[in-house]
Amino acid sequence: MAGRDARRLGTAGERRARDFLCRQGLVELQRNYHCRAGELDLVMLDRQILVFVEVRQRRAGGLTTAAESVDRHKQKKLAAAALSFLSRQPQLASRTMRFDVVALNSRPSGDFTIEWIKDAFRPDA
Repeated sequence: MAGRDARRLGTAGERRARDFLCRQGLVELQRNYHCRAGELDLVMLDRQILVFVEVRQRRAGGLTTAAESVDRHKQKKLAAAALSFLSRQPQLASRTMRFDVVALNSRPSGDFTIEWIKDAFRPDA
């Protein structure tokens, strides 16, 4: 049951993040791209920039914030998943790219804050 609840919470968080980014003018290209390397939560366009978005959600009182949970290991997985995506969408490979994080941090009151970190990290060359 806990796994199902976590999935439902994650899906709702991704929807909130997508809606937030769309209100900021980004355009969704793909949601939940899966490959051997992992998953890309959202792939979007910010004008002409290709944006790979990692959505993280944390409940109040956790040891780390949602943004802090995107560590080096996770960044490497996201970079590998982005390469996989680009191999299947070669027409997008020449665009400028960036990796963003949308962090949803729950408050004790039940609502949450949205923190959009543009260009949150750059994969190793």
